[in-house]
Amino acid sequence: MNITVKARHMDVTRAMREYVESKAAKLPRYYDPIQSIEATLGMEAEKAVVEILVTARRKATFVAHHRHEDLYACVDQCLDKISEQLRRHKDKVRDRQGPPRSQALETGSL
Repeated sequence: MNITVKARHMDVTRAMREYVESKAAKLPRYYDPIQSIEATLGMEAEKAVVEILVTARRKATFVAHHRHEDLYACVDQCLDKISEQLRRHKDKVRDRQGPPRSQALETGSL
């Protein structure tokens, strides 16, 4: 998994880069086939703006934006939005596949 942190209209400090990378590294627990994570940090009108783009297998892309006064809080809120999208997608994929084979054998539907 490739994690990229970019900045727009500001410089990214080492602490901020490490914070984003450590938080983004936890995203595969919600949906495992993540290939890359791209975080763009910026400042607009005295507010921090964070955009996170997650690319997974089979052309699945997830995007979240958030704007807040505090950059760390902005990153946290944006990652919460992404994790919710990943969780919903995983549930949808799992529900589409049908019941597990062991459960199907017990009910005799095979």
